Parts: sequence; C-alpha cells; structure tokens
Amino acid sequence: MAVEEALTVREEPDVPVGAAALAKGLTLLDMVADASRPVRFAELLKRSGLPKPTFARILRTLIAFRLVRHDEKTGTYTLGQRFLELSHRVWDTFDLNSAALPELERLSAELGETVALCRLEGEQVVYVEQRSGDGLGVRVDAGRRVPIHCTAAGKVLLAFQEPALARALSARLKLERYTDKTITDQQQLQADMTLTRARGYAVSYEEHLPGVNSVAAPITGQDGTPVGALVALGPSSRLNAENIHPTGRELMAAARRITGYAGTVAISSGPRPRSSSASSIPVTCVLPWGAQLGEAPVWIDSEERLYWVDILHPAVHRFDPKTGRNESSDVDKLVSAVFPSADGSLLVASQDGIERFDFAQGVFTTFAEPEAGLTDNRLNDGKVDAAGAIWVGSMRLDASRPTGGLYRIAADGAVERKETGITVANGLDWSPDGRTFYFVDTVPGHIYAYDCDPASGTIANRRVFVTIPMEEGRPDGIAVDAEGGVWCAIWDGWRVNRYRADGTLDKVIDLPVPRPTSVAFGGPDLATLYITSARTRLPASTLSEAPLSGGIFACRPGVKGVPAHRFGQKRD
Repeated sequence: MAVEEALTVREEPDVPVGAAALAKGLTLLDMVADASRPVRFAELLKRSGLPKPTFARILRTLIAFRLVRHDEKTGTYTLGQRFLELSHRVWDTFDLNSAALPELERLSAELGETVALCRLEGEQVVYVEQRSGDGLGVRVDAGRRVPIHCTAAGKVLLAFQEPALARALSARLKLERYTDKTITDQQQLQADMTLTRARGYAVSYEEHLPGVNSVAAPITGQDGTPVGALVALGPSSRLNAENIHPTGRELMAAARRITGYAGTVAISSGPRPRSSSASSIPVTCVLPWGAQLGEAPVWIDSEERLYWVDILHPAVHRFDPKTGRNESSDVDKLVSAVFPSADGSLLVASQDGIERFDFAQGVFTTFAEPEAGLTDNRLNDGKVDAAGAIWVGSMRLDASRPTGGLYRIAADGAVERKETGITVANGLDWSPDGRTFYFVDTVPGHIYAYDCDPASGTIANRRVFVTIPMEEGRPDGIAVDAEGGVWCAIWDGWRVNRYRADGTLDKVIDLPVPRPTSVAFGGPDLATLYITSARTRLPASTLSEAPLSGGIFACRPGVKGVPAHRFGQKRD
C-alpha cells in the first residue's frame, strides 16, 4: 500500500456514543503505525481531516503516553516506546494456532487446496493445524512429521532462520531421496535457500511426494525469525508452475495478517493504479514469457541477440527478435546480470560472485567474489564500463537493511569497492562521454549521479540526479542513450521515464504491465528500446489486468543507444 493510501482516515461507523475522541486518537495512531516511513506534522494533519487544534491536542496526548515518538531533529513522528512495550506483552501470550485458524479456513476455501500451519521441531517439520479445500486435494493429518529439505514448509522454515543457525541445522540434515526430484546435495540446498530468501516463499515440485507440489511462507515473529509457516499443498496438475507463485504471494500476505508483523521492508507494497500519460510511443510485447523477475537486458551486437535473466526462476536467456525465438539456459542458482566479454564468452553475476558462464552447457566457473562471506547478500544489476571492467551492485537477500555495495572488477579479477550502505543496488550506466556515472538505489527512490574518470573508474561528488516519489513507484534498471538521456524503468509505476541530462522529466512510455524492471537499447541500429518486466508477488487481480507481466516489450523511442561495452576490452 502506498504511503498516501496508508494515511487515509478509515470510517468508524460502529464507534459507541461518547467515544469519538478515543476513536480519533486510535485512528491517528493507526496512521502513524501504517506509514512506511516517518511522517511529518503537516502530512498527518492533512490526511487526518481534523481541525488543527483538535489534531494537535490528540497528537500531544499520544506523545505524553509514549504511544507516539516525536523526533525533533527531523520533525517526524513514529510509534513510541510504550507501543512496543505493549506489543511485547501481546507476544508473551500470543496463541499462534488460534490466530492462524481464520486464515487457514479462508485460504483453503479460496484456493481450493489443503492449507496447513507448520512448526519446526528438531530436524523435522510438524503439521499443527490444517484445513482442506474441496475435499479432493492432498490430505495431511495434524501431528504428522515430514523432512525439512524436500518440503516447502521445511525449506522456508530453514531459509529464514538466523544464518548461523540455518547453516548448522542444514549441515545436520540427512538429505534422503524421496523422489527423483528430491534435493540430495548440500550445495544445491543452499542455492535453494538463497532463492527462497530472495523470493519470500519456498516451493517444492514433487520433491517429497510424487504428484504433490507445495508452497510455503514464513510466519515471522518479533525478532524477524519464523515462529511457523503457512503451506499450501495440492496435486501437481492443479498447483502447477503457473499458479504456485501467486499462491505464494497469498500465503505471504496471510502470514503478515496472523502476527501483524510486516517483516521485510519491500521495494514497494503494491502496484499503483494504472494511469496514462498520453504517451505517443507505441509499445509491443515481443516476448510474452511470464518471467518471475525478468532483468538485466543487454544487446550483444555480434550475435544480434538480447540476453536477459530471470532472477527468481533462475535462467539466462537469449532472445532473437528476428525470429521471436527465446533460448533458455536454466540454472540451479540465482543469476542477476550478464556481461559480454571481448573473447565472445559470457560472465554473469550469480549468488556466488562474478562467474564465467557457458550458455550451452549451463556451467559456471568462478572468476571473482566481491562479497565473499556475506551470505545474507547477493549481487544484483551490473554493466561493463568503457575501460572493460565490470561494475556490479549488491543487496541484502530480503532487502531489509542497507548492507549492499557497489564494486568494480578489473580484467585481472581485482575487486574495488566503490560504495557502501546501499539498500537495493540497481540500474547503472554512464553518459556517452563516460564522465558521468548514474546509479540507482531503489528503496529510497534515488538515481544518483557521480563525476567519473572513464579511464580509471574513479567516481566522486555523488549527488541526487532524480528522486522518484513513492506514490509513483520505485526506480529500477536504467540505460543512457546516445544523446545523454537517462531511461529508467519504474517498478510498480506502469511506465518507463526518460530524463534529460539536467534531471528534468522529458518523456514517459506507458506500459501494459505494472512492474517494468530494466531497459536496454538494441537492434541493428540500436534504435529499439527493450524493456523487461516481472510478475513476482503481483495479486491475482493485477495479473488479470496485466496478463503480459513478465514479458519483454519493445518500442522505437526516437533516439539511439550506445553499444554495450565488453569485459576486458577498452573502448576509445
């Protein structure tokens, strides 16, 4: 939910006579609690609809009782210490089973599948409660114990533990084989855990029982670790690859309702209402692929192919716009960017670092590890500069803390850290002369600009080039055209924006999908703008409105791009 929506005063038709003042105070407290960021006096006043004297009196009372805290330095308001003390008392008597039952009943009816509440007990998962859908689904009994490594409930309970505990528990597991799809290799299990953390839910495709798929989301406690899991189980013919991911999103939302704990600070809380900017640039879906998180497009001119990745359904793709054919190299670990090399080979950013990648064989070879040992982080978007070096950003797997950085990797594998304190490192590119470097941190909504020495890669004088307001979406991938214009995909904004070199908005391309992720110029004349997109965590109502989510789109915006640089090759 956008900040503007979160601060809307809710109607209270059932307020008892004489309790209007209390209701106004509780409503104001809800407004502060629901806001995704600290809010200012004027913002709260405007959205409360109350007379200023009444509003100020209520706010002062909430502060006096320590339910709201006023930060005098920033002039903002957040929940106070007393509220946190009261929430701890609630947790002391919290009954997970009772809190989960209404969600189990609602989900089983809506999904038509068996939905269960699970807990971790030792090295197994136990089903605590369950509700069946239409009676024709998978049957599970309360008290039944199942293995961790091959069930969605087990994998999600393992993945979201404190990292050291998760590694210790994982090492103790006996990875027994139950079907021909069971994970029996520790490295593969760890890759699955990384993917689960990044996605927010776990899936199991017939790994435990033949013909049965499952998807599970963690129910997170006040310390951020799971107190249980919600799992949906169904026949593989029904709970298939097409609908298992929307089901995962529904489970995540239900888990948040059970505890009232929002968990990870997401990039945004949902797509904005679709609007039109009267864009005159027609857009075509050239590849209706349905990617979970399509990303990092790069045009390789020698092949006349567009390479791109799906981060959450791990694969490297190459698309031929002449034939419409898309070739895929499915991989067993997270991959987030592709880098063409001077010798015609490929490198990729993976969960294990920068690796050489054989597209035909799907084989990785380690090249450099910018963040060795930071198991809670992963690499994200990246590009090659004019000097032939790779630049790549990173982020925490769940995007909950600003632990990300920005790195430059030279042709000899030497790693240089350029930035720290980044929440979600995303799109990056350079001005045509290479003297301005652009870099996105998605969560705060900033596109930064730096002075840059194209020969050495030295950057300095960071400043905010553009800030995208929260109510308009979040900035994602970028590309700079031959005229110096900066094109940016606006996640949850249904559009791509072009900014002039002075930061002013120049053009808007409206899209039929809410979550464009990145952009790249391609085609023989570099005059086609390709746009990747995502369908991850979109509600069913949005997917119905935007069925092409996860596809690749193309348009002719009237300007050309510049050729992609190649790793290990300097360009004058």
